[in-house]
Amino acid sequence: MKKLIILSTFILLSLFSFAQFTRGTVKESLSIDSKILGKQVKYTIYLPYDYETSNRMYPVTYLLHGYGDTDNGWMQFGEANLIADEAIANREIPPMILVMPDGGVSFYINNFDNSLRYEDFFIQEFMPFIEKTYRIRAEKRFRGIAGLSMGGFGTLNFALKYPDKFAACVAYSAAIFSEQSLMATDEKGWGWILASLYGPYQEGAARLTPHYHNNNPFDVTTAKGKDAYSNLRIMLDCGDDDFLTDDNCRLHIHLNKLGIKHEFRMRDGAHNWTYWRSGLPAGLKFIGESFHQP
Repeated sequence: MKKLIILSTFILLSLFSFAQFTRGTVKESLSIDSKILGKQVKYTIYLPYDYETSNRMYPVTYLLHGYGDTDNGWMQFGEANLIADEAIANREIPPMILVMPDGGVSFYINNFDNSLRYEDFFIQEFMPFIEKTYRIRAEKRFRGIAGLSMGGFGTLNFALKYPDKFAACVAYSAAIFSEQSLMATDEKGWGWILASLYGPYQEGAARLTPHYHNNNPFDVTTAKGKDAYSNLRIMLDCGDDDFLTDDNCRLHIHLNKLGIKHEFRMRDGAHNWTYWRSGLPAGLKFIGESFHQP
């Protein structure tokens, strides 16, 4: 009995010790020199526990922050590294690299006059740089993207425009602007956010510019059609007390009408980190399932 107790204690201590040393590595405030944006852009990266001790290649998920946050928002407030550590340790997700760029307040698109070309930067410079700098499997089937609020919009913008580049996407509380919402925005609201994206304040249908149509998920999916998304897994997740609930529901209905397969989640919660933290484990699992061979 004494030997059994000693052995059990040793095993427990060993497991505890192993858990203590299987944390991933977080590197904040790294930067890339962007020719497209004409400046350095910061990013934060999470490397899984065995990155430094192996020579294997890893799948990658890009995590996009919300309006007013920076590249370290998902780590500082979202605890993405701790959530990923636990999910990897429990074999709920495969070991993966998480990459978080600083998107400023760009909404991750090229703005109306191309004075800020964030979309071009992300697709043409950032992803190629990251996937050459780190041991990443630079293929569609091993690439996911997720984001919250403004980052949820960016997630849909990238994944729906470039379904050939991503295996899965998860948009939390996506700050999408349906035509109904766009038309209902007053001058103050337009000047606060939309002017930098879509141009100076205008009345009525003049707001519905080609630039707007080219950068909203309703029109993008209509133009591309159902078949373009046959190999893209899509999840929408928005709280029932979120001020963005209506447009997320509209997008869900729109995708259903087009026959585009997707997951739609409406959980109890509002537009805050409590909601996004609680949803990240399921989102990473949803993306991670795409990295597995059937």
